[in-house]
Amino acid sequence: MAYFPNWSLSTSGTVMPDERLPAGQSFIAGLQHVVAMFGATALAPILMGFDPNVAIFFSGIATLLFFVITAGRLPSYLGSSFAFIGVVIAATGYAGTGPNANIGVALGGIIACGALYAAIGLLVQVVGTGWIERLLPPVVTGAVVAAIGLNLTSVAINMVSASAYAKWMALFTVLAVALVAVYGRGLAQRLPVLIGGLAAYLVYAATASAFGAPGVDFSRVGAAAWIGLPNFTAPVFDFGAMALIAPVALILVAENLGHIKGIAAMTGRNLDPLIGRAFMADGLATMISGSGGGTGVTTYAENMGVMAVTRVYSTLVFVAAGIIALALGFSPKFGAMIGTIPLAVLGGLAIVVFGLIAAAAGRIWVENKVDFSDAKNLLTVATALILGAGDLKLPIFGFELGGIGTATFGAIALYHLLDRRAA
Repeated sequence: MAYFPNWSLSTSGTVMPDERLPAGQSFIAGLQHVVAMFGATALAPILMGFDPNVAIFFSGIATLLFFVITAGRLPSYLGSSFAFIGVVIAATGYAGTGPNANIGVALGGIIACGALYAAIGLLVQVVGTGWIERLLPPVVTGAVVAAIGLNLTSVAINMVSASAYAKWMALFTVLAVALVAVYGRGLAQRLPVLIGGLAAYLVYAATASAFGAPGVDFSRVGAAAWIGLPNFTAPVFDFGAMALIAPVALILVAENLGHIKGIAAMTGRNLDPLIGRAFMADGLATMISGSGGGTGVTTYAENMGVMAVTRVYSTLVFVAAGIIALALGFSPKFGAMIGTIPLAVLGGLAIVVFGLIAAAAGRIWVENKVDFSDAKNLLTVATALILGAGDLKLPIFGFELGGIGTATFGAIALYHLLDRRAA
């Protein structure tokens, strides 16, 4: 059997992964996926003080690499992962505004995370996924996801605390995103962060001066070139940062596994043989991204939503999407435009996104019918939530494990300790 599928032309109905649209339609479908991922992939690096242009460039690289390693048989877009935000902020001491002065330290940790993720993928390729599902049952996965969201609470609130106007503007941003998410139709409903954020941006630009707030500065946009190389940054390998960031691989594993299972359900195909390849691809892509100043990457639920709506699962669409993202990464003017987003609007978006991260835990628990009348489950979740929300820092072997790491390892250890006793 050939390494890549022999894509057959399909012009109507459901388009399967090994089928293709006409070239023009493939480009438009790819552009739609880029738009769907844009809000999150641009927002995540901004919240960590990374260059969004570089992040979008590497999301294109990551998507194309994923396509090659999974033999063109698994439709997925890879973009910036929000799971890294808390640990990157903790490792770098980022204050929440402007470029992250310690980005190199974070990049070294992201590379370590990618290496661990790729190693897990290699192990899965050899022995299967059963051990992952035993190590990270839904109650533990949900607890860690919730802890990540709650750990970021202070970051979001600090971003909007400069003035009363900033607070109200942030709340308006939250409202705008929520209205689009609930009342939007079609593609608009899949882009609430992008559309709601744009609405808040326009309101801020029109009202900031009246309330004594700094206006939107377009001077950098005018000075920026249309075409230029991304501002790559070299990593710095600090053991403490690496130990803090690397465990995020466990979250990416759970996240990617869920995405693959979801795509399998939508297409009616058994994609389990590709799980190890997918993990290795995502891990290698994260290492490559971290080596040049990009964020860690993961598969995107937004793009799964687009596939569900359009019923187009052709993997060639994601080749088009990856190429488009690469092109955007070579436009400094595009990056400068993103840099004009006001902090109050970013803070409002952060409130929504960080809250959704925490709330995603509830969905995991409900969908997997986690029994909270079982003390083992209840205590595991309760402990992880407080460790994460309170950002308990634990000194271990000369370095400090942050709240997210403490919550992650604490939830895993406590669950399996109690589970063995129950057995």
